[in-house]
Amino acid sequence: MKKLVDIIMQQAKEKGFGTKPEEINVAEKIALIHSEISEAFEAYRHNNIDWKDGFKEELGDAVQRILHLCGIFDINIEEEILKKVNFNKNREWKWDKMNENHS
Repeated sequence: MKKLVDIIMQQAKEKGFGTKPEEINVAEKIALIHSEISEAFEAYRHNNIDWKDGFKEELGDAVQRILHLCGIFDINIEEEILKKVNFNKNREWKWDKMNENHS
């Protein structure tokens, strides 16, 4: 993950996307992540999985934007993900009270 963050930060520097907190608008960056997720959902709805602007590509865009934020704020995202995975090992969800399918 660190290598990916480094690549993304190098590209951000080259393209002028910002590499420090004071160089970006965090709310805008989060909105753009949301936009990529919405685009992934629309691609999935239209069964566009592998093509241009498809589900896979849009998920890649979202992850890239997330990793850009991680680089800006020096977040070790691999560590954060692993913490959450470990927390969820023993977590229980009350599926009967959620408006979500569970199989």
